[in-house]
Amino acid sequence: MLSVHKTPAVYLGRCVLPVLALLMIMVEPAAPAQTSDAVFYVATYVDVQLSSTKQSIALMAQYHEASRSTEKGNSGMDVIQEIGRPNRFVIMEVWKDQSSFEAHEQAEDTARFRARLKAIHNSPYDQRVHHGLAIDPRPPAAGPDIVFVLTHVDVPPQAKDEAEVLLKRLAEESRKDEGNVRYDVFQQNAPRTNHFTVFAAWKDQKAFDSHEVKPHTRQFREALGPMLGAPYDERLYMRNPAKAVFKYGN
Repeated sequence: MLSVHKTPAVYLGRCVLPVLALLMIMVEPAAPAQTSDAVFYVATYVDVQLSSTKQSIALMAQYHEASRSTEKGNSGMDVIQEIGRPNRFVIMEVWKDQSSFEAHEQAEDTARFRARLKAIHNSPYDQRVHHGLAIDPRPPAAGPDIVFVLTHVDVPPQAKDEAEVLLKRLAEESRKDEGNVRYDVFQQNAPRTNHFTVFAAWKDQKAFDSHEVKPHTRQFREALGPMLGAPYDERLYMRNPAKAVFKYGN
């Protein structure tokens, strides 16, 4: 079953505006993109109490600073905020290899961040560790109206190979769509290789809406639908201020 999660932007209002200054300190240029198949792409979903939104952004800013300034294996980090649900975020990270990622997991700053986050979360953080399946060679996305779209794709293990083919084709065709800024597909590491994360960036909402009705988008969903093991979970995010900080390996 296809179930697209798209929430209205009107809910943002006052909840987002007070925290933009805090988001500002999370933006800094990342290191050059990695070129090894060993690169780890990590997506961590964060859901906090609405009243703790500002506090959570401050925590993520500290986490970003510690990871970027003290851990040499980090190639990029970004925090994006869900449109319509400002208390939900995704932290996107790139680690040059498994050893640097594992060192980060054991770091005191990581443990401190997670302990403080636990006190204000609605649900435990959800971390997905991937390798690249279809990485866009273009530079990171930047622009005042950029819309980020994260889609989780879950198929039965026996359908993994077919899903890989469909996702690679979708990425290749979607990069040609007007208004697409990036289009990447990550595949979770073993043993969860039948789970994928699609991370796309569009110059604005109009470009994303246009992509949704393209023939190749519809064909992909029609082909994927019968093999899905869970709802097709698509969520929209923004980043403020609009500056590229997340650089990908390929």
